[in-house]
Amino acid sequence: MQLQYSFIIPVYNRPDEIQELLQSFEALKGAIDFEIVIVEDGSTQTSKAVVDTFKGKLNISYYFKANSGPGDSRNFGMQQAKGNYFIILDSDCILPENYLVEADKSLKANYVDCFGGPDAAHESFSNLQKAINFSMTSFITTGGIRGNKNSVDTFQPRSFNMGLSKKAFQDSKGFGRIHPGEDPDLSIRLWNLGYKTKLIPEAFVYHKRRISWSNFYKQVNKFGLVRPILNKWHPSTKKITYWFPTLFSLGLIVSVLLFLTGFKWFLLGYACYFALAFVLAVFNTKNIVVSVLAIPAILIQFFGYGYGFFKSTLAVSVLNKTPETHFPKLFFKLK
Repeated sequence: MQLQYSFIIPVYNRPDEIQELLQSFEALKGAIDFEIVIVEDGSTQTSKAVVDTFKGKLNISYYFKANSGPGDSRNFGMQQAKGNYFIILDSDCILPENYLVEADKSLKANYVDCFGGPDAAHESFSNLQKAINFSMTSFITTGGIRGNKNSVDTFQPRSFNMGLSKKAFQDSKGFGRIHPGEDPDLSIRLWNLGYKTKLIPEAFVYHKRRISWSNFYKQVNKFGLVRPILNKWHPSTKKITYWFPTLFSLGLIVSVLLFLTGFKWFLLGYACYFALAFVLAVFNTKNIVVSVLAIPAILIQFFGYGYGFFKSTLAVSVLNKTPETHFPKLFFKLK
């Protein structure tokens, strides 16, 4: 099968991000044809003027629609696309110059109908962005689920960097209304339909998160809220490892209390863990400041996710609440 690529990019009030992303498209290597489909999701600060400046340089189309969330916007973009293989990106990503060459090479050598690639921190990113990137991608924090070859679980592509065949999109009906969590939900439904997913480590993107400490907490807290809902929808995917951030956070609180009463060994274990995280961050980032910032990033990630996971598990699995009514902010209403 001849692969015809369509890049699908939803955007919401981020014209500056689209500017950087489209500039990286111009630098892509390889004689591989592709189109770009920009879907403006009801933005008040539109990207049309930015997109228009690239019209003569890139094969690009632009659509404006009412706000209905990134999942529905990706579905809309795939419906408009002319290719038979879609590559979905977040607007805050930047492509390395070999991205499409590596993705195409891997698919031709070992075809799958859905792939995912990792995210990385570009040297131009701020120290905070690099620290959060380390926390989100390190094997000792997330188990490698966001793109590590040695992941502890079957790889679930993430929609910031995800490939999907037209056939798989049509059979699965694409992304659902939940957000975040729409990408693992789609991956699981694809598995149930008999499709395979894989990681292409070389097809990474630079994920330039526009984020602060408070926004990072809100993001990971939502990730925690979503997982028990996915577990209820797809019981076969339940893993004891999803409890780790909750247990880690509770254990740290207990260790501090025990330390205050004279029992120091439990807290020492946590100190060793964070020392290891610091060393790995130094090795990974070659930056002492980033490595120091990685410690609060890990704490925020574990406490935010852990609390969200516990709260949602109590509501959905114990009290049997309906997710759509109990957590309405996690679901977009289609218009």
